[in-house]
Amino acid sequence: MIKLKRLNGESFTVNAFMIEQIQSYPDTTITLINGKKVVVKETEEDVTERITAYYKRIGIIHSLSEVKNSIE
Repeated sequence: MIKLKRLNGESFTVNAFMIEQIQSYPDTTITLINGKKVVVKETEEDVTERITAYYKRIGIIHSLSEVKNSIE
């Protein structure tokens, strides 16, 4: 889960696994896998960094690296 802020400053938490795509229009718009769109204050890069940090925290990034190394 990652914590973000809507354009009105309201904080909310979103499940990173539910994010389908992130775009900048110039406002950062997150599209969830159910089609819902959320516009946030954070930049696209910041959201991506938070997702990556979350994946590292729960061990997914490390696990994917191990799988990649075992394939090579």
